[in-house]
Amino acid sequence: MRDTAFVLAAAGGAPLLAHSPTPALASDTLVVERNGPARSITFTAARDGEAVIRFAASAPGVSWARQGAESAVLAIEVDGRHVTDLVVPAAEPTPRSLGLGPVRQGNHRVTLRFLNASAPAARRVNLVRPKVQMPTADQVALRHAPIVVGRTGWPFGDPYQNVRTDTPLVAWHESRPATTPGHRVLEYSMVWSNEDGGTDTPALMARWGRTTDVEWVYRVEVDAAGRRVDGSGVYQGPQHLTLKFTGRYEGDHPLLQTCTSNNNMCDVISPGAPLRFLPDASRTRPTDRAREVVMDREPWTYRVMAQELLREGRLEKTSDPATREVGDPRTYLFVELAKKTGGPTQGWGSAPGVSLGVRLKKDTSRLYRSDHGERTWSIERDGPAATTVELPEGTAVQDIASIEAIRQPVGLGDNGAPATVTTLHRGFLLGRSYLPQASAITWNGSVTLTPQSPTAPLWRGP
Repeated sequence: MRDTAFVLAAAGGAPLLAHSPTPALASDTLVVERNGPARSITFTAARDGEAVIRFAASAPGVSWARQGAESAVLAIEVDGRHVTDLVVPAAEPTPRSLGLGPVRQGNHRVTLRFLNASAPAARRVNLVRPKVQMPTADQVALRHAPIVVGRTGWPFGDPYQNVRTDTPLVAWHESRPATTPGHRVLEYSMVWSNEDGGTDTPALMARWGRTTDVEWVYRVEVDAAGRRVDGSGVYQGPQHLTLKFTGRYEGDHPLLQTCTSNNNMCDVISPGAPLRFLPDASRTRPTDRAREVVMDREPWTYRVMAQELLREGRLEKTSDPATREVGDPRTYLFVELAKKTGGPTQGWGSAPGVSLGVRLKKDTSRLYRSDHGERTWSIERDGPAATTVELPEGTAVQDIASIEAIRQPVGLGDNGAPATVTTLHRGFLLGRSYLPQASAITWNGSVTLTPQSPTAPLWRGP
């Protein structure tokens, strides 16, 4: 077995620099093969703390879009202890970052093993420029991040289902002040490639602007020194209930398991569950942006999202914006807006949501709506929110004449509340390979929609 030795620089977050490179890794690529030996990286930690490993991962012959070729899977150990698994869903190099858990000052070994749970088409995994780091600024966030055990109970008791469906992609954390001065609350969220249950696919595109599943997972209060406040841990359980965490910790990492078809958690772990995921949750998101911004900065997540739709047969055979079924994801305009709702002007009726409409230069009389005319698919929540608008195949951003806001009560009656739209943060289409193209749409202003004036233009094309 060949090893690559690394030394952790004393400066926080500095990459581990190779001090004895081997000729086999002159290309900075570590190859882990099916039926081959495990591969290892050794490193020296300059201090106690949480470590992460980062690389670009690819698996030749793999495609999340093809049955039997969905992914290659690696088990990752630190000093012989199973820490996390890595699902590689693409033949193209994809940047990945995983937590390695707590390590003590001194020498350590990261071992990577190819799992037979990989798809039959998977033969090896290439890891380009693997680096282990111990970020200084993000240590508290890394320390309390949940370890998510793979789903085993649905469907059909398959313990390896996350290597083919609803796989975890990325994670992040958010922080806000707690009631106790000097304390704060950390909340951890994850993005899954899809959800096998829960909101149906067309409604996801209209109301959330994607078909990935984005959920908060775990929330905990920490004191000024970053220590967990006993009994403060809660998690998002089945039926989206907030439940007190009474499970087991590894250090400060709570162990949770995906236990529903829409990726909610349980704090009781199935015996022998083989898969576990500890994605790097050190990053956060701007408070004035929708959660989907974490996908925007990891463009490959859109490709995985689209490929799962293709493989699972969730797309109509011929894209048609006149139907409510989901068409080719490359025909959708992905938009993020910001809105707020005022108080009702009468005591009965439903509150309004907001939908977006798009007109094309070739026929400005036709309006393509994000809600497809279904009132419950408009956006009810205030603040930043993402949605999509299905357009005819072949449409480019330069073909768009205008984007307008539409006030839409979501239930019976209308309580008269005004809805104000203030921002379009971005608007893009997916390219041929299902990756986001550059955003060409932004707008800042303020338009207020009322029952008397339920529509207003926001953006006009050049």
